[in-house]
Amino acid sequence: MQKLIKVAVIAAVAGLALAGCSPVNDSKTVVLVAHDSFVMSEDLIKKFETESGYRLRLVKAGDAGAMTNKLILTKDQPIGDAVFGIDNSLIGLAKSNDVLAGVLEPIDFGDVCMNYDIDWFTSRGRPAPTDISQLTDPTYKGLTVVENPATSSTGMAFLATTVAKFGDPGYLDYWKKLHANGLKVDAGWEDAYYTDFSGSSGHGAYPIVLSYSSSPADEIRSNGTSQTAAILNDCYRQTEYAGILKRGKNPKGAAALVSFMQSQDFQKALPESMYVYPMLQGVALPATWAKFAPKATSLVGDQLNVVADRKDWLAAWSTLFE
Repeated sequence: MQKLIKVAVIAAVAGLALAGCSPVNDSKTVVLVAHDSFVMSEDLIKKFETESGYRLRLVKAGDAGAMTNKLILTKDQPIGDAVFGIDNSLIGLAKSNDVLAGVLEPIDFGDVCMNYDIDWFTSRGRPAPTDISQLTDPTYKGLTVVENPATSSTGMAFLATTVAKFGDPGYLDYWKKLHANGLKVDAGWEDAYYTDFSGSSGHGAYPIVLSYSSSPADEIRSNGTSQTAAILNDCYRQTEYAGILKRGKNPKGAAALVSFMQSQDFQKALPESMYVYPMLQGVALPATWAKFAPKATSLVGDQLNVVADRKDWLAAWSTLFE
């Protein structure tokens, strides 16, 4: 899942390799391939390295969809030992292409929902949307930015949402109307949220963005309220996994890292580091989450066969947008 992050935190993580680095052929180093929104604090890195005896290096490989595609293309000479960020819309793709060694372990989850900039709508005296079906209305022309489902797991989650809500082929009619209504499509979540969305640090031109129900907790201002809100109905629950890459140079190190991600220490950091819900039950959430990061009130898409149908959905969607 593409998750909310403070980009500056990544720069502070000393000693980690950036995207494009080759994995180290060293039994004492474990290389983690992760999507661009992955965050692990220096303290957690040191704790893992001290407890496990392994050094940690990170390869950032784009949004989750792009990352999974990269893992498939490099599966004979994998670029890492472990992976974080394959989600429930991508598991089938990874498994069918023989990328993984063993099972994927669930690490976190979040509800993919549309978000909007409260201040933008309030200052203009215009009603904020309350349902995704409204986004095709001229009232919201040119106001919405989403992520490409071919390269973004968040985008894929929303594509599945539309299939579940509007049916097949009804979802295509919905996307045609969105397209005609000035929809912007970005390659990944970070571009959409941090650059084009008006309610984030990027102060972009689009007051409606595809993100998560927890995203407003990252937009609390000095007055104690959030500048943004999420449309909590008809959302898609996205679960992120970690696992061992097949043919990786350090499977033992990878297993140790995956186990660490399931630990109390790693799990309790997730809400504030990546704005996702920890999979481990009983982990305390930040006090602001009860008000500003609620889970979705209704979920869709859990009955879909994403593994079997995603290729056809993407082909039909691409015909419209590419």
